[in-house]
Amino acid sequence: METKNKIEARETTNGVITVGIVGTGNIASAYVEDLEASPDVQIAGVTDTDLEKATLFANKHGVTIYDNLEAMLHDDKVDLIVNLTIHHAHYAVNKACLSAGKHVFSEKPLALNYEEAKELADLAKARGVRLGVAPFSFLYDIQQTAWQHILNGALGEIRLAYAEVNWGRMETWHPNPAPYYDVGPLADVGVYPLTFLTAVFGPVKHVTSYGKVLKSDRATMEGEPFSLTKPDFLVCMLEHSSGVLTRLTANFYVTHSSKQESGIEIHGDKASLFLSNWLWTNGTVEVAEFDQPYKTIFEKEGHEQAHWGKGVLDMVAGILENKPHHTSGEHAAHIVEVLEAAHRSAANGEVVAVTSIFEPL
Repeated sequence: METKNKIEARETTNGVITVGIVGTGNIASAYVEDLEASPDVQIAGVTDTDLEKATLFANKHGVTIYDNLEAMLHDDKVDLIVNLTIHHAHYAVNKACLSAGKHVFSEKPLALNYEEAKELADLAKARGVRLGVAPFSFLYDIQQTAWQHILNGALGEIRLAYAEVNWGRMETWHPNPAPYYDVGPLADVGVYPLTFLTAVFGPVKHVTSYGKVLKSDRATMEGEPFSLTKPDFLVCMLEHSSGVLTRLTANFYVTHSSKQESGIEIHGDKASLFLSNWLWTNGTVEVAEFDQPYKTIFEKEGHEQAHWGKGVLDMVAGILENKPHHTSGEHAAHIVEVLEAAHRSAANGEVVAVTSIFEPL
């Protein structure tokens, strides 16, 4: 296995993986808290292009601050880099870390175009290191329960899936909404159900989509106006290699309190399944026999929350136990090609073929 030498080196450090974190924004604290709770992880330190922000973060969490990414990469103690930078920086940061021979776990998406995403997946293989990419929510109990029920054949032959992503207006809660509108709702949040559905039903081979700017004029929480030039609404039809069709709707306009919510519905010849939540750890799995009402088969109560370290810890376990991790670079690169195809289809009004594949675990 390509990571064998790296794994053997880590085993000499009493089975602890030392992690560096790049980016100290909104979700960094949640990552640190999850990772610090694991006996398999030691936080080496953090860095950010905004050193003042990084210093405050490091002092709050009692970790080291690196002056820049290069300093972190030159620290031989650091085994794995967690990339929590903004979308537009993912490719450059991931490439630098992989080139330095570090394992990498990146927030989504892996890159903003497929050529760069494939380059990163190939680079990880060439360097003999691991590449893992969010989202990882398909590893939660509720999503795994739904997946197992599908695998058990209880729905019969599955032909259709609906996925709703109503994520509201970023400017109402995020201090820097413009980059999110630039990458669009598919790349930011549509990737959650898309990753789950491709993990279950395999790669996408054709995409047809439509996009539109619903609300062009926006303003930040400080009242600073900005305008949208890219769609804040997209609806996509995705044909999986397995033959299943997915209709995926994503927007930065309708709130997730919509009656259509933000769930996934999967329809087979014998029955349908409803997964109430593709992001958080709480929610329900419901099943309805054909033409019958839904009945709850699994419920996890609690507040909306995410175990932000879940994907990193899955990768750490893979390194320590010499087994594959579930959030593979190949899967993430495929997701990027699907996103790219969706935007091209919306722009040109055509069916776009997707050529990349991956091996689901």
